Amino acid sequence: MSEATIEHSAPRRRPASAYPPAVADLMPAARRLAMKNNGVPSRRALMRELHIGGPKADLVLTELNASADIDRAPEPATPDTPDEVTDAGATSSDEPAPDAPQTDDPDDRDEASARVDTGTVPDSGTTPEPGPSTDEQRGTADEPARKRRKVSVWPVMALTLPALVAVWSGWVSLGAMAGFGVVHPLPGIVDHLTLNTAITLPIGVEVYAAYALYVWLTVGIPARARKFAKRSAIASLVTGAAGQVTYHLLSAAHFSHAPWPVTMLVACLPVAVLGMGAALAHLVRSE
Repeated sequence: MSEATIEHSAPRRRPASAYPPAVADLMPAARRLAMKNNGVPSRRALMRELHIGGPKADLVLTELNASADIDRAPEPATPDTPDEVTDAGATSSDEPAPDAPQTDDPDDRDEASARVDTGTVPDSGTTPEPGPSTDEQRGTADEPARKRRKVSVWPVMALTLPALVAVWSGWVSLGAMAGFGVVHPLPGIVDHLTLNTAITLPIGVEVYAAYALYVWLTVGIPARARKFAKRSAIASLVTGAAGQVTYHLLSAAHFSHAPWPVTMLVACLPVAVLGMGAALAHLVRSE
């Protein structure tokens, strides 16, 4: 056989070039590969046979799909060689997304694969822990109700009675020293009706303190009303304690009349209680 025959029969290789080949130059080889496979080859087959990268293989596939005389071949079930030469001569790898979380234990791997097949793999990749059953949930919901016991109120009433007697007598006596006394509230209508105005002090100050304390500690009260109730309750309790101390000091010093500063402050208490009570009731109802 002559050298010319050997040279003619040897397959021609595409000369290496520093520039990536154009799609038009790759189409003849791609068509021969399609005829060999009886259909449009896969993307990986084009990348492997033509030594091109993924983007260039996509362009070649587009051109092949546009040809009406070539049928598309199915994608191979097994992945091809991971090493793929790009247009510039570099290696690119198209890593497929993992179907199941990778584990070292074969049992865990099988269990993870079963969860993927059934579509129950959570997004975080962790196995959800079984939740409580219906009976357990019902038992958990009923448990606080069983533990919650109604608190008796009668011990509080027993503690309130002696304190009420002491506070009442102290305020009434201090009011008498400050000029509060017996008046006729309905002159000309019921002349024999009398009223000792000294009782306005314990009723006004102490009752408002208890009401403000109740609003302060009640759940669901608006924020503004709760804040005002807290401050006014503390102020009322401090005022009540100051009134008791003042009375006992004056009584121990054998005063029959309170000094003018004490009289002035005690006289302002009913007005202050009226204003705080109206403001607190308005805040509670406004929101």
